[in-house]
Amino acid sequence: MEPTKLTYAAAGVDYLRMDALKLVAQRAARETGANAAGIGMVEIAASRGESAYVMEIGGQLIASITECLGTKALVADAVRGLSGRSHYDSIAQDTVAAAVNDLVSVGATPVSIHAYWSTGNSDWFSDRERTEDLVRGWKAACDTCHVSWGGGETPALNGVIEPGRIDLAASAVGIVKNRERLTVGDRLAVGDAIMLIESSGIHANGVSLARKLAEQLPKGYATRMDDGREFGVALLDPTILYPVVTEALFAANIVPHYCVNITGHGWRKLMRHHGAFTYRIHTAPPVPMVLAFMQRAAQMNDSEAYGSLNMGAGFAVFVAPAQANAVIVAAKSVGLRAWNVGVVEAGAKRVLIEPRGVEYQSQELQLRA
Repeated sequence: MEPTKLTYAAAGVDYLRMDALKLVAQRAARETGANAAGIGMVEIAASRGESAYVMEIGGQLIASITECLGTKALVADAVRGLSGRSHYDSIAQDTVAAAVNDLVSVGATPVSIHAYWSTGNSDWFSDRERTEDLVRGWKAACDTCHVSWGGGETPALNGVIEPGRIDLAASAVGIVKNRERLTVGDRLAVGDAIMLIESSGIHANGVSLARKLAEQLPKGYATRMDDGREFGVALLDPTILYPVVTEALFAANIVPHYCVNITGHGWRKLMRHHGAFTYRIHTAPPVPMVLAFMQRAAQMNDSEAYGSLNMGAGFAVFVAPAQANAVIVAAKSVGLRAWNVGVVEAGAKRVLIEPRGVEYQSQELQLRA
């Protein structure tokens, strides 16, 4: 049976419904900003609505974030019988990346991380291979980012989480070493170059759609893609850890005017900034095989695909045009590709992906109260 046409909403993820709650929460949270003033802490109000929250404490800027993996662990569990390995080392990196990749978008250097590993019951921890892979992968990701793993929580939530399953999340703290590095959008300007850093594949967003697609494929996760790899195995390529890129930028004296971690909402995230700008994309980077396969098999048009998946671009950096080539060099120095794909223009808030004939308007991304 051939798969039918799929959308992310049909897979159970409707961002417009979810984002409405986020806006209500943001409004309530904003009212708490002054609560810590009595102990000398001051919030950086401009960080509200960004991917990480920043406060000034004794002259030091501290950024913090909490993120979860999502449903990618379900893919690892399903593919284990196919590949013969648990893949939880990769899953661990995905979870760490979910936190630190948001953290660095405001100019922070990650310094510590805590783990939240919640299972349906304690039996999950009896699988030695899986638990050792999880610990090993978590530590390796921390080492890559030069982050201290402070600790965590491992509750067994019978009745909340299904037996045999695990919910993975992480919280992270970073420091913004000086105010020049603080990236909360105040420097974004007309004429800035839009630089995209490559992704390694699906990362951890769009996985619910991938799981739904696997249910419709005749061979499920074992379906071979054009490059010969199994679909399920390709989905488990670990998320890139972008702190290595942002630190390379700082080392090259490149301070971005704005940064975006391209996760949920796909390329619509390029207009996350609160201002009214048009983001004109003239070049689309190559699409990883697993995402091209998903788009074709799920019969997704370009608007749906680029509005839900990263489509080859996991992180966006906005810089002065004179620094565009330096960003490419800095990314290459840590083994990653970057592309100068577009320009920030005056005009209505929207994203124009000219090579794909796609346009997203401001009402399609409601993340700021």
